[in-house]
Amino acid sequence: MLDWTANTNHTGIYVALDKGWFEAQGLKVSILTPPEDGAVLLLAAGEAEFAIGAQESLGPALAAQLPVTAVAAIINHNTSGIMSLASAGIKRPRGLAGKRFASWETPLVTAVIQNIVAGDGGNFDEVRMISNTATDAFSALQTDVDAIWIYYAWDGIAAQVRGVPVDYLDLGAVNPLFDFYTPLMLVNNKWSAGNPETARKFMQALSRGYQFAEDNPVEAAQILLKYAPELDGELVRQSQQWLASRYRGDAPRWGQIDPARWSAFYQWMYREGLLEKNLGEAGFTNDYLP
Repeated sequence: MLDWTANTNHTGIYVALDKGWFEAQGLKVSILTPPEDGAVLLLAAGEAEFAIGAQESLGPALAAQLPVTAVAAIINHNTSGIMSLASAGIKRPRGLAGKRFASWETPLVTAVIQNIVAGDGGNFDEVRMISNTATDAFSALQTDVDAIWIYYAWDGIAAQVRGVPVDYLDLGAVNPLFDFYTPLMLVNNKWSAGNPETARKFMQALSRGYQFAEDNPVEAAQILLKYAPELDGELVRQSQQWLASRYRGDAPRWGQIDPARWSAFYQWMYREGLLEKNLGEAGFTNDYLP
């Protein structure tokens, strides 16, 4: 189960499907699109064996003891951040003071923005947090919004494709605590406990798919477009090129999660009151990776 509609975060899955690598492992894989914010809950309920999620939303699920575990980092480093039109003049985090930020109105978003603004010497109380009702980043920025949280591989590249001048604050670069893992591949614990070898076969094929996307971004983009022809072809091609070196990044192999980076983010969430307990290194395993 995807976390959203098909995009370049998901390319490795479609490559593995198209190349027959799941089938070669004896697996028949169906790719499902979830209702909004529904993938993790549906995974926990047994409606899928695997699903895509993110570390920030996985934390509350783990604290609530939902039976899910992260088994791979789809992208090694956080590629999300804050985008604004260049005309807004937001060159650094404190520049958000006095500006209108389109928020999903969650405690996590508020805590992150407060941290980066205050850490840069700005006054968070001057940031105008408004509800994000737009369907995409550009729609928001063309209304009454100055800045919005995006994934650079999609909305940032879309700005390049459209020739729209923007400024971008890379959250992981602003504060290493926010170099959390997003997106992740998750597994249903009850299913994986009874089917560990099948889970490893799935991850073997999946890893091969993402390695191919890393090494062959042009062909990988065409495969994604084959399964999602409604997407903007130029956006997909440029996004795929941008992500190619970032899937594995500086990890020793695709998908590997660093315990220190994982636990540092959850410790921060706990200190901020965003988690009921300190999860530490709980909630992930590298054991299913080939």
